[in-house]
Amino acid sequence: MAKKKVPHFIIEFPLQTEIYQEHVLNKRFDIARRMQNAVLSMAVKRYFEMTKTVKFRKLWAQLGNDKKKNEPIWLQIFQMMDDYRIGKSHFEKDIKSMQKHFKKNIDSFTAQKIALKVWEAFDDVLFGKGEDFHFKKYGQVDSVEGKSNNTGIRYIRRDDHNYILWFGLMVQVDNDRLNCYEWQALQNPVSYCRICRRFIKGKYKYYVQLVMQGKPPVKFDNETGEVKHYIGAGDVGIDIGTSTVAVVSRTESKLIELADKVQNIENEKRRILRKMDRSRRAMNPDNYNENETIKNQGSRKVTWIKSNHYLKLEAELRELYRKQADIRKYQHEVLANEILALGDTFYVEDMNFQALAKRSKKTEKNDKGTYCIIEELINTDNAINGVMKPIVRSRQINDAPSGSKYYEMYNSAFDAI
Repeated sequence: MAKKKVPHFIIEFPLQTEIYQEHVLNKRFDIARRMQNAVLSMAVKRYFEMTKTVKFRKLWAQLGNDKKKNEPIWLQIFQMMDDYRIGKSHFEKDIKSMQKHFKKNIDSFTAQKIALKVWEAFDDVLFGKGEDFHFKKYGQVDSVEGKSNNTGIRYIRRDDHNYILWFGLMVQVDNDRLNCYEWQALQNPVSYCRICRRFIKGKYKYYVQLVMQGKPPVKFDNETGEVKHYIGAGDVGIDIGTSTVAVVSRTESKLIELADKVQNIENEKRRILRKMDRSRRAMNPDNYNENETIKNQGSRKVTWIKSNHYLKLEAELRELYRKQADIRKYQHEVLANEILALGDTFYVEDMNFQALAKRSKKTEKNDKGTYCIIEELINTDNAINGVMKPIVRSRQINDAPSGSKYYEMYNSAFDAI
């Protein structure tokens, strides 16, 4: 019998770390990275050995667009994957033997979650949109998580303070002063914990994400007492572009620019990159030719000496990118709340966003005051049946097929502009 799915939500708090605790956490992050790369390396070798076989190539060539005909073929492929020890359970067995060597730093539940990440990478390449396997470089693993709050990474309360306990490392959580939302959220049971680190203003800062069971509490305005982010009722149509999104409901229509508060950092980025290039050339003159191009040193690995000035500039550039990403993420979350307030049923066209970015077309307002969607519109008849397909190009929303229940909604919404 399948397990009943329980809703979860995440609440995040900063950690009050000391220097020695940060060193231990950084060591464990790097151990997790090495274990993930080791399991992925073994899995990739098995995968390529499997793809060399004639049987696999014949089965892969037989796959078509008919799902019913593909079912017996996929069953044979899954059997081959099991024979070559490619799967979640096999990766967990592989990492179990590794975890014994790091049992003072990585617990068994955390090791299983590392194996799960490797399987998700395989799943994305085999059945998703992934193109290749990628190994993690030093410093690229910035989060570790457990599977339960009973063992491994645990959130506990002791002596009127909250702590994260992990193999002898007890780090205080900075949540003594809670607001109403945080207090209500912590009344739910903790499913598991995730420790994260972020590089902010030249140094790492550490956070804990508590994955709570249940639904998140409702936020209220402190001054008026009104609900902040309520969910509306009704149907909402969304057309997403590269830089704008058009939203249409029965009561309102919007053309919103995506992340309009993100500033243009090209001039500042160009200035930092020039400084970094001058510093790198001054510290590594033997790596350049007389015409100032980088020497071709064949199979020998090119070593670069980075000065303290270069490292400071590198951190400054990294901080610039981080600020842009945080602003963009914040604005997208605010936009999501605004769209949720318009309705509870959403119709979005299933489109290839990579191809959309290459075309780079936009949504504009014409002289008549109605919006003209340059990209394809949602097939409203098929949208009702849960199928999203494009129907027209470069036509007004008013040209939606008459007779569908969205025809009047589109016209009434745009006439109200």
